[in-house]
Amino acid sequence: MSRKILVGKVEHFYSRASVAAIRLVEALSVGDTISIEKDDAVFEQKVASIQIEHTSVDKAASGDSVGIKAEQQAKEGSEVYKIV
Repeated sequence: MSRKILVGKVEHFYSRASVAAIRLVEALSVGDTISIEKDDAVFEQKVASIQIEHTSVDKAASGDSVGIKAEQQAKEGSEVYKIV
């Protein structure tokens, strides 16, 4: 059975690039499966890439502001969970 760990919140969504800007409260790595949730808008995806200040990284730590490519629109204020 999988469980979810809160890893951050969406601070902004860049619709042209389909990128969610997320402030992390837990570590996140490329390859992790995440769920982005706000109200009834919920979707899951694998983290294909993470960027910090336009530089690609394999993982990011708590406190980092990161950009990830989102497969769907992520509403500002959405909670981001890692599925483990």
